[in-house]
Amino acid sequence: MANANTLETTARVGYAARGIVYMIVGGLAVMAAVGAGGDTGGSRSALASLIDEPFGKALLAVIALGLVAFAVWREVAALTDADRRGTSGKGLAVRAAHVISGIVYLSLAVYAAGLAFGWATGGGGSGDEGAQGWSAWLMAKPFGRWLLGLVGLGIAGAGVGFLVRAWKGDVTKHLHYAPAQRGWVVPLGRAGFAARGIVFLIIGGFLVVAAWQAQSSEARGLGGALRTLQEQPYGWILLALVAAGLFAFGAFGVVQAVYRRIDAPDIDDAAGDAKRAAQRGARKVS
Repeated sequence: MANANTLETTARVGYAARGIVYMIVGGLAVMAAVGAGGDTGGSRSALASLIDEPFGKALLAVIALGLVAFAVWREVAALTDADRRGTSGKGLAVRAAHVISGIVYLSLAVYAAGLAFGWATGGGGSGDEGAQGWSAWLMAKPFGRWLLGLVGLGIAGAGVGFLVRAWKGDVTKHLHYAPAQRGWVVPLGRAGFAARGIVFLIIGGFLVVAAWQAQSSEARGLGGALRTLQEQPYGWILLALVAAGLFAFGAFGVVQAVYRRIDAPDIDDAAGDAKRAAQRGARKVS
């Protein structure tokens, strides 16, 4: 099985890459909260911040490859039900969300590659522009406002799910780690899922408002959600806590890269089965 777990390796590289992106986003936002520079931008802004760093473009190229790996794994896991989500309504919804997630991370990978090789310019912004762009596109379609509202409710619902999981769920359900590591792995996961839940709630809420008012300018991305927290009373504290949680989620992603159970289908076995089936079919035809 030397080549059996090419997909497993792909998944682990992908989890690590996603984790690094979240750690950069969270770290920059923590710095912004405490007045030490930083930025409350989204994922693209975080990646753009690496351009002028030593070996920044090389790191961007590596992250781009990792994000492609994560996108591939998301699609494979959703289509093959690698995580045993099943075909219930909830299971299919989660798998559909993973398909969309894969597309989003592939887009982010293309952007990171563009920065690395000079195809794209820096200053990726807060992410609001992208959210507003696809919101406007969706609202221009028949029943677009209703669809956008449903998307917003779905994202907000996912945020509630993340918060529930952070509060009392099993955040280490798919992990295999030593019992001695539980003391830091579980709190790391809970902090990460809590922060992600808050961000999803804010983003989903803004999408519902955008649909209600038929104004795509009301849509917000990750950076916009962080700025919303910053603009509240004692906002620097709220921003610092959520940003630290996003950094924790990124670190938890690195933990997943090492300890997650990956039930990847065997590429060689799948290819061999397909080849044998084709040969049997050809013999029957002849």
